[in-house]
Amino acid sequence: MDISLISPAIHRWLSRAGVARLATVAVAVSVAVASPAAASDFDLAGPVLRASVARGGVTLPLSQVPDLATGDRITVAVELPRQQGARYRLVLAFLRGATNPPPKDWLFEAESWKPKKATIVAVVPEGAQQVLALLVPDTKGAVDAVSGAIRGKPGAFVRASQELNQAMLGSARLSAFAEALRQRDAAGAAAVSPQLATTLGVKPDPACLQRQPDTRAGCLTQGSNVAVFADSQTNSIAQTLAGAPADIALQLSGTPQGGYGYYSPYIGVVRDLARILGAFQSAQLQFIPALSVQRGATTELLLNTVPSFRKPQSVLVAALPPVAPPALPPVEATERRALCAYTPNLLLAVAGAPLLFATDYARQVALRVRGKDGQTLEFPVVADAAQGGYVVATMATPATLGPGATGTLHGLWGFTPFEGPSFRLAGTTDAAWRLADTTPLVVGRDTPVTLVGGAAACVAEVSLERDGARTPMTIAEQEGDRLALKVPLTGIAPGPVTLLVRSYGADQPQRLTLRALSEGSRLTSFDLHAGDREGVLVGTRLDQVATLTLGGVTFRPQTLGRAGLADRLVMTTDEGAVGALRPGQQDQATVTLADGRTVPLKTRIAAARPAASLIAKSVEPAGAVAVPISLGAPDAVPNSAKLSFSIRAQGGTRFTADTKVEIRALDPAVAKTLPVRLQDTAVAIATFVPEEALGGSAHGPLTYRVVENGVAGDWMPLATLVRLPTLTAFACAGESCVLSGGDLFLLQSVSTGASGVPAIGVPDGFAGTTIPVPRAPSGRLLLQLRDAPNAAASIGYPR
Repeated sequence: MDISLISPAIHRWLSRAGVARLATVAVAVSVAVASPAAASDFDLAGPVLRASVARGGVTLPLSQVPDLATGDRITVAVELPRQQGARYRLVLAFLRGATNPPPKDWLFEAESWKPKKATIVAVVPEGAQQVLALLVPDTKGAVDAVSGAIRGKPGAFVRASQELNQAMLGSARLSAFAEALRQRDAAGAAAVSPQLATTLGVKPDPACLQRQPDTRAGCLTQGSNVAVFADSQTNSIAQTLAGAPADIALQLSGTPQGGYGYYSPYIGVVRDLARILGAFQSAQLQFIPALSVQRGATTELLLNTVPSFRKPQSVLVAALPPVAPPALPPVEATERRALCAYTPNLLLAVAGAPLLFATDYARQVALRVRGKDGQTLEFPVVADAAQGGYVVATMATPATLGPGATGTLHGLWGFTPFEGPSFRLAGTTDAAWRLADTTPLVVGRDTPVTLVGGAAACVAEVSLERDGARTPMTIAEQEGDRLALKVPLTGIAPGPVTLLVRSYGADQPQRLTLRALSEGSRLTSFDLHAGDREGVLVGTRLDQVATLTLGGVTFRPQTLGRAGLADRLVMTTDEGAVGALRPGQQDQATVTLADGRTVPLKTRIAAARPAASLIAKSVEPAGAVAVPISLGAPDAVPNSAKLSFSIRAQGGTRFTADTKVEIRALDPAVAKTLPVRLQDTAVAIATFVPEEALGGSAHGPLTYRVVENGVAGDWMPLATLVRLPTLTAFACAGESCVLSGGDLFLLQSVSTGASGVPAIGVPDGFAGTTIPVPRAPSGRLLLQLRDAPNAAASIGYPR
């Protein structure tokens, strides 16, 4: 069943805002005269009851009474307008279960129009389980008819009492949720609603939270947009209302199939009171349920059916709290860590009892703490559903509490004392904060440190002080006597720094002076191959390295780079003695830092890099073209041609099936591994088309190197790679000629070679397809290529 309930507070608020009548919603408890199956809003203002309960010398308004007990003294009266035309008798009926009709003297009545007889004062009789307040029209025999109906079928009125009480509790939770969001915009509602939903045990529709405040409440309470979750407190109250959970319908309501957690805004059985009370409709009377809305000393009644003052006249039925042992709130703490006793507006986070925040049942709630002198201290608390707990507005001082204690939440649940959870409370101590270890502070980065010694829970802020400026620090962990911090040392020079630890309850922050150091170089290895004049030093903070000495040879820094988390420093030497370093030789290098410190580093000379010399190369043009271009430079190779070259192994290099040959052009980041064919272990041949291997834009010096077992040799020159335009036509008419084709921007200039005849320049980014040129006496037109200006390219004149 898809059900909902609009709370009176929300309804009046929407009415004041000028919002149109809400769409019809299904209500958990409803009686419809015209159509019993139909349900409507509880949006009709009914009478107001002024009720109180006295027990043990204490009198409470009904809004603070979750349950009644035998012997309680109930005082109830109805407030009606002075101009009230219809007279009502107020009837208070005690019930004792579904199968046990109450005696006649368990019904008390008052004449609301007579001031001296308008108030009922009754004592809860032994054996009573439910209490109903009924407003009965003052007609002959009406009260007797009501008495007969109640005694004739008490189970219907027992069920009505249970349903109306559950509806009231659900309405209170929804009202508290909507009221907490009323003054917030969409962003504020979305931010606070998760905690509100957890505290009050409701599941809001996220789309409602994005609405404006004047329409948000209506959205939250229509249809199935809101579902109240099950919680142990409401379940225990539901069992108290219904007695032992033997009712099949009640059990069904606690299962997913029965709608638990999906549709029902009340935990308990959902009934159609039209069928429950409809059996007592007569020509004289009809029964109408009234929803109780408790506000301080009054209980407002909301109706969902228009009362009738003609026959059948309406009898208003309202429920008072059940007569049962108190179902104390099962509140539990959600924060296990110690809380600082001196924190302003200290939050005691709790969960499990939404009615603590939705009703006035809990009263005189306070935090009980044993002080340093052994005396018990009481600190009042205020419930805050938006924060999810109780807030201690005024807390202890170090003089009264001491370094640590335990606080227990307690109060009264109606008339009954209840004990809540306990909280560990920490206080400031005289112990000084100190570093937990000897990890140095290193400038240039955020350095993690751990402080120990004080009360971490009471630390409000830690900041770094340097040269009069303070920088807040991030607290990564705050538990017990430990503080895990990150000290921001980026952009700070080495030297003394001060940590300021400010704690609640302390007059002045504690100062901890430390020294920030420059990070020393951490050396991992020095990679050097036999015969090389260049090696790579690996480690961190290698910018501090001045020299490296190995076997009497001194290497100096050249290029500093980074690979992953490590620095890589290229170091070179021009000393001839480097040739004396042999493969496999192990020696200890000495690294000297810029500040004069020296660091030893064990080093092993690696095998010589593989090497190979060029034997020969051949160029095969890509195919026939309309106007072929001749390259006068033997080293120039068109990037569209097929290039084959052979190499011979040098030194101790021997070619194997795992040998690889890499090539690259002007862009060192673009390299290609070529398949090679071996003539034998000394000679290898490779064939490739440059534009296919390296891309159509590849040009410039073309180099190769041999890679053996993951070790690469030096890059060796192979050719000069040039890109050629595609010439489609070369025609002359007299002394004037036209050169046609594509990619003419690859030409820098065109000339005849004749003395005194200037070259024709080709502009940058030339996008044309023709170039006018003069006829040359030599019979050849000279082309200057952008990729290789000295390649002496030319074409012959047409015949």
